[in-house]
Amino acid sequence: MSEDILVNVTPQETRVALVLQGAVQELHVERTLSRGMAGNIYLGKVVRVLPGMQSAFVDIGLERAAFLHVADIWDARSNESPPSSPTPIERMLYDGQSVTVQVIKDPIGTKGARLSTQISIAGRMLVYLPQESHIGISQRIENEVEREILREKVQKLILPEEKGGFIIRTMAEDASDADLQSDVEYLRKTWANILQQAKTKPAPALLYQDLDLAQRVMRDFVNDETASIQVDSRENYLKLQQFAELYTPSLLPKLAHYPGERPLFDLYGVEEEIQRALGRRVDLKSGGYLIVDQTEAMTTIDVNTGSFVNGRNFDDTIFKTNLEASHAIARQLRLRNLGGIMILDFIDMENAEHKSAVLNELNRALARDRTKVSVSGFSALGLVEMTRKRTRESLAHILCEPCPACSGKGQVKTARTICYEILRELTREAKQFNPREFRILASQVVIDMFLEEESQHLAMLGAFLGKPISLQVETVYHQEQYDVILM
Repeated sequence: MSEDILVNVTPQETRVALVLQGAVQELHVERTLSRGMAGNIYLGKVVRVLPGMQSAFVDIGLERAAFLHVADIWDARSNESPPSSPTPIERMLYDGQSVTVQVIKDPIGTKGARLSTQISIAGRMLVYLPQESHIGISQRIENEVEREILREKVQKLILPEEKGGFIIRTMAEDASDADLQSDVEYLRKTWANILQQAKTKPAPALLYQDLDLAQRVMRDFVNDETASIQVDSRENYLKLQQFAELYTPSLLPKLAHYPGERPLFDLYGVEEEIQRALGRRVDLKSGGYLIVDQTEAMTTIDVNTGSFVNGRNFDDTIFKTNLEASHAIARQLRLRNLGGIMILDFIDMENAEHKSAVLNELNRALARDRTKVSVSGFSALGLVEMTRKRTRESLAHILCEPCPACSGKGQVKTARTICYEILRELTREAKQFNPREFRILASQVVIDMFLEEESQHLAMLGAFLGKPISLQVETVYHQEQYDVILM
């Protein structure tokens, strides 16, 4: 199945959409003022070592200190055979120490960036591991003969005196020796430059920044199924052309400039898809639907039959809805870039064969996902638990912020509830102060409630306090917002 990659570039942001058979499968957004940091290499300064947690906080020049766990610290002894017992973090790091680290997870929510001292630098065909000595191969290359041929190819390119190991990426399957040699030279030159900067720059300092989103498209996103890479900016098309000539010349025929007057994302319906990807409800073609709820701890996806009644019987209807939902769920995970723990609540099925078929369909649909995914079977409660590696913010976290009225709860207190809160506030204020008059400032709907259904309670409180109570509408106030003014 051919895939089209659309690149929309403006001075403020770059957006990339992967379209398969007319349906948007992935959306990537990178804003100029807040580029993702995963992959960046820094010279950091250890702020605090926590032996009890076997972790440390490291200043890399960001607003919040980044987090480094002992499991993510490269230890030269790890290559010993047999391996020694793990070294405690307090024996490897100390406060004020300068250390070269790489961001493996962007800051998400209130959490700082996650770091590792195990450096890896990605190229087109290979990933360079300067501290390792082995050659690994992507698990997606399944043919054992092909794996061995690739291993021997890369081994020949490494001179005996040269240090460092490599991971062979799926892109290397059909690569020539010259392509692999070019990648090796580029990666070694990049690492040498990082080492030189680490010697001359004071901590904290940025030593290496990963490619921007448009360039990463050429390096990471393109595969044999990619039919075209369309860029709507002439200037950036030329930049990508130069980049491709240096590093990925085989992709030049697929790269094209889109000159049309109609916006590229409008032409392919991507803008509409973005709006739908920000909503809770995802409609299925059969009439069923998904409800996607994203929280700090996990994401839950609930499957419902809706108006779908086409099956021969109710069990058949449920089974067909769940099968369709499997594909929709896999697509929504990629589209929204959801990560962490997921709970999938398929419609309950009694038939064990149906459960197995739905699980197999889900795994097949997830096979196209570039991000690491792990799926468990159905639990005793009929739920499917899964995880998807989280390395950057989800689409909703990039494009949205919590509602100022509900603070992200998704609901607001009723006007009547606010009225009763105000009445209690008036009572509290009257016990502490002795004003001539109380004035209530609130939204239109709350004031209307006081003038109509709650007018008797307001009058009774005024009589009890022995003070006049006036009302004033504040049009800029949301429903939960109010003030009590002492006159």
